[in-house]
Amino acid sequence: MSSVMTDHPSWLSAGDATYRAVRSGRSTWVVTCTPTRTGECRAEAHLVSGEGDTPVLDVVDPARLTGADDVVAVLRAAGTVGRWRNPDLWDALATSIIRQVIRAGQARKLYRAFCRAHGEAVTTSSGPAWLFPTPEAVLALPDDEFTTLGMAFKRRPLKAAAEAVLEFGAKWAELDPAVLRDEVQGVPRIGPWTAGATVADLTNDYSLYPYADLAVRTWANRMSTGRTWPETEPEFARRWARLAGKDLSAWTLLTLAWGVRHANTTGAVAI
Repeated sequence: MSSVMTDHPSWLSAGDATYRAVRSGRSTWVVTCTPTRTGECRAEAHLVSGEGDTPVLDVVDPARLTGADDVVAVLRAAGTVGRWRNPDLWDALATSIIRQVIRAGQARKLYRAFCRAHGEAVTTSSGPAWLFPTPEAVLALPDDEFTTLGMAFKRRPLKAAAEAVLEFGAKWAELDPAVLRDEVQGVPRIGPWTAGATVADLTNDYSLYPYADLAVRTWANRMSTGRTWPETEPEFARRWARLAGKDLSAWTLLTLAWGVRHANTTGAVAI
């Protein structure tokens, strides 16, 4: 595997390795990505505590991609990409809320500060990590604590989501992903972008992601294809879906992974 997608804000670095703590049911895991001597990436999951299902790593091989040759060539050159499914619906939903209308770099800072202040610390061989605060912990926080952590604008949607997860989380976990995307939009301040990003994080089905969002459009334009893309979301969405065809999920995931690597290696602003 050439790389692991590290778009989630919980990913931390220790030397050349990256790692994050995840909650899976009643268990806590650490997932890691370590470079090998051959330049590949070795991905592993280590149980820290409790009992629960092992986090799932999906590997997308661009060699199998179909669609427009110019885009496919760029994605194939980047090699295979692995992405861990987020096993925690609450974390996935809360992360998407924090990412609403702000850049990835700022969302990462807010997410990490909130976790360090009120989440559970997890000791790993690579260094400390933190889980996102539980729904109960979020509901118990006073309003001024959100303000102190720069999260005042996120307070209401996070608390609404926490209440909804406590009430409906068990039901939601059994739903088909497309149905779940619709269902969570019943929570106040959860719109199509947040719902789609949440379900994609949970399942790695990026055909459910809002694939005409600013991130996808930006990285599509940065790739050296010589192609001119539509500027509006609706027009971009139609063309992207038409060109990708049956590989819409893989196209979208690999493009976002390309963007993460591009930002990390060039210093470009993460979208």
